[in-house]
Amino acid sequence: MELHDVWFVLIAVLWTGYFFLEGFDFGVGILTKLLARDRPEKRVLINTIGPVWDGNEVWLLTAGGATFAAFPEWYATLFSGFYLPLLVILVCLIVRGVAFEYRAKRPEENWQRNWETAIFWTSLIPAFLWGVAFGNIVRGVKIDRHFEYVGSVGDLLNPHALLGGLVTLTLFTFHGAVFTALKTVGDIRVRARKLATKVGLLSAVLALAFLLWTQADSGDGKSLVALVVAVVALVAALGANLRGREGWAFALSGVTIVAAVAMLFLSLFPNVMPSSLNPEWSLTVTNASSSPYTLKIMTWLAAIATPLVMLYQGWTYWVFRKRIGTQHIAAEAAH
Repeated sequence: MELHDVWFVLIAVLWTGYFFLEGFDFGVGILTKLLARDRPEKRVLINTIGPVWDGNEVWLLTAGGATFAAFPEWYATLFSGFYLPLLVILVCLIVRGVAFEYRAKRPEENWQRNWETAIFWTSLIPAFLWGVAFGNIVRGVKIDRHFEYVGSVGDLLNPHALLGGLVTLTLFTFHGAVFTALKTVGDIRVRARKLATKVGLLSAVLALAFLLWTQADSGDGKSLVALVVAVVALVAALGANLRGREGWAFALSGVTIVAAVAMLFLSLFPNVMPSSLNPEWSLTVTNASSSPYTLKIMTWLAAIATPLVMLYQGWTYWVFRKRIGTQHIAAEAAH
């Protein structure tokens, strides 16, 4: 296997880790409006992801940096062609981080309500737009002979991409609901399981349609296996949630995300950004990659740094593993 193939796999792993981890905290952010009935319950939801949300975003930064270094042509075409939706995502992530930090800085109800509304929208919008972006990447966009995107923003809002956005939105919300059930106690835990069932059923229908459409367009035998794993895992997650097996439900919803992302990257390879105008103008792991020397240095650095980051993040989850409920929220922090 060539180094550019290795780095394609590594970038796929980074995006998979990002969607697995950021997926549930996007879902929890969305649930602050859909599930929480009062301010203490909103505080409970925010506290379930409070210690980990910023660590989850490290995977996005690493995926973007790795793409820039390993496949500069891919990075340039992607970020120039998808400039507006990626800018919206970036603004949402900035505002979301500020909202988590500033919400409790003042006691006024309007102040806290406005930041809670910001958390909701800046979780929902990226959850949708990431699906739109990857739906376009896998299906192909208008790239010319110079490897430049020549389409418009409207071209990105095609039916396949919009369906992909609905899949990531509902799947992340389901992932967040089972995470909430896993991390909470009391009535909010019961309601999270009930909401997870409803959202999970909708997500299963949308995901099946989107993955089958992608498979028909550009899939092969390997991507078909990943598709089957994703669908089976999602059905199993729904079953585990109905039985109150929250740990299994969360693990299986995570497997669903991992398998679905793997299916997209398997459908994509050896392209990194197909051209819908002419297949010969597509960006591939070969014509979009950096020099072998650059990839070699990156491989050594990744081999040293990646295990350390994963150990630290795993330790963080272990430290904050206990369930919480409204009884754990101090009276002054609940308002």
